[in-house]
Amino acid sequence: MAGRILLLVLFMNAAFLIVNAVPETCPADLGGKCGEDGEWEGEFFPGVPKIKYEGPSSKNPLSYKWYNAEEVILGKKMKDWLRFSVAFWHTFRGTGADPFGAPTKAWPWEDGTNSIAMAKRRMRANFEFLNKLGVDRWCFHDRDIAPDGKTLKETNSNLDEVVALAKELQGDKIRPLWGTAQLFMHPRYMHGAATSSELGVYAYAAAQVKKAMEVTHYLGGENYVFWGGREGYQTLLNTDMERELDHMAKFLEAAAAYKKKIGFNGTLLIEPKPQEPTKHQYDWDAATTLNFLHKYGLLEFKLNIECNHATLSGHSCHHDLETARINGMLGNIDANTGDPQVGWDTDQFLTDVGEATMVMLSVIRNGGLAPGGFNFDAKLRRESKDVEDLFIAHISGMDTLARGLRNAAKLIEDGSLAELVRKRYSSFDTELGAQIEAGKADFEMLEKKAMEWGEPKVASAKQELAEMIFQSAL
Repeated sequence: MAGRILLLVLFMNAAFLIVNAVPETCPADLGGKCGEDGEWEGEFFPGVPKIKYEGPSSKNPLSYKWYNAEEVILGKKMKDWLRFSVAFWHTFRGTGADPFGAPTKAWPWEDGTNSIAMAKRRMRANFEFLNKLGVDRWCFHDRDIAPDGKTLKETNSNLDEVVALAKELQGDKIRPLWGTAQLFMHPRYMHGAATSSELGVYAYAAAQVKKAMEVTHYLGGENYVFWGGREGYQTLLNTDMERELDHMAKFLEAAAAYKKKIGFNGTLLIEPKPQEPTKHQYDWDAATTLNFLHKYGLLEFKLNIECNHATLSGHSCHHDLETARINGMLGNIDANTGDPQVGWDTDQFLTDVGEATMVMLSVIRNGGLAPGGFNFDAKLRRESKDVEDLFIAHISGMDTLARGLRNAAKLIEDGSLAELVRKRYSSFDTELGAQIEAGKADFEMLEKKAMEWGEPKVASAKQELAEMIFQSAL
């Protein structure tokens, strides 16, 4: 009898383990239901309507208060100034985990696997999200949308399968703002990708970028981004910096050549960041990256400025945008912000209207961003775990930038700030000033004028008045 009882207990335990070893493939707590093939049926966001513009007086959190896509500002529709994009990785792969804590988010459609079937389900959720948000662009890393295989060939096959579904779901309206290769997470990239000390890693990274560029092109992507999260060093004691920079330049040259070979007309973008995860990243800020591009003749590249990266390098976002803009190299903006009390890349949604207004001043002066746009490289806070929070965060970010656009337009139409700046430099609006700016005034000529004029008069910069005018637009 004891033996039978033991066998029964063992059998029941085995049955329990078998049942629980099979991951839940179609949870139904969002109103979805399982089809015969175990795939999700119904909506992923059944409680969320298509987001509409309701104006500043609306108290509905699932509505736009400032972003009115079809409204014309300074001769262009808001949607064309802003060209919003959703980041697949933060929105659908973000878990809320941090170095001190486990994941806090478990979206109802997730089954706990990184399978092809799960990747396809996420992709379907992505396009429902885009449609309800009214956004027709998205961004992705290759490894965010499809899982690694046991070999590079199998990995590419996985990517092809998921991308085929994405192509189908996109239709004629939606396309990637940009795609990129994830060259920082896998252990093979511990020393970098294009700057790795291992030739085999360099070759593998090239193969990965080749494939990522191909699928970006296939999906109709408008740009392709390089973010060198591991392209840097932890110490110079074991680093040949010159050789690594030369290798990175050759890597980018090869990427530009392959872009032309496959007929991809998108813009190639480099995204500066000073550090994290490396101690020092080679494309530290906009100015450093521009210097690198000019040194190696990589002038077909432009910059993707991320606001939080700019502040990590000790600048404002506006500073790096202006640095890129005046050099004709502003290509795209990763719209996010950091916390001034926190010294790392927190990737928060931009909600500061003043900062958004300065950002939009640069965008307007640039004539817009197309074929670039604003990608929300931003994630929910760890403590925000409701599905509707995904919508609320994006609505808030979109409204903030829309409000910034409206404010910047006010400042431009008013003209007071521009006039203040013009007056400040008016001494150069003279015959001698024109000669200086044309490079026709030598030191002897300038010395003669200095002797003739004596001690120069120096006018007030009127900083407080400039700040007053700016604040009045907010």
